[in-house]
Amino acid sequence: MWSKDKILTLEALLPVVAGWKAEQQRVVFTNGCFDLLHLGHVDYLEKARHLGHRLVVGLNTDASVSCLKPGRPLQDEVSRARVLASLLFVDAVVLFNEQTPLTLIEAVLPDILVKGDDYAISGIVGHEVVLQNGGQVLTVPLVAGYSTTRIVERIQAHLTP
Repeated sequence: MWSKDKILTLEALLPVVAGWKAEQQRVVFTNGCFDLLHLGHVDYLEKARHLGHRLVVGLNTDASVSCLKPGRPLQDEVSRARVLASLLFVDAVVLFNEQTPLTLIEAVLPDILVKGDDYAISGIVGHEVVLQNGGQVLTVPLVAGYSTTRIVERIQAHLTP
C-alpha cells in the first residue's frame, strides 16, 4: 500500500475501522502534531501499535498546531501526514482541525487509546468515551531526552554565533 493511501478523511476511515473490528482486530488510536519526526516519536508509535492490531494516528492540522504551539508547525500537514503514513506500523493517518481529537475518538471508538507516560490517564482527552465503551486507556514509556522542542533548541544553538 502506498503511504498516501493511508491518509484518510474521517468519513473514509470509519468503514475501514469497522472492517478491522469485524475481523476482531484491536484498533489503537493516538494523536499528536509530529512536527519533526524523531526517535522518540518512532519508538512511541511502534509501542502503541504493538498494543493492538491496527494503529490509527490523529494528526493535528497546521491551524490546530499553531493554536497549541506558537511559531509552529515547522512542516506542513501534508508533509507530516506523508512521513507518518510511511511508517510500516502506522495503518491510518487522519487529520483533525480541532484543538483536541475528541470528535475523532468519539467516531472511531478505538479499543485502545494511548498516549505517552507523561500523561495521567485522567488527563488523556477521550479517556471517558473509550472506557465507557469497553476500551482501554494506556500510556507507554517515552524515550528520555527526545522532543521536537529540544531538537529545535539544539538547531538554534548551532546557528547562533
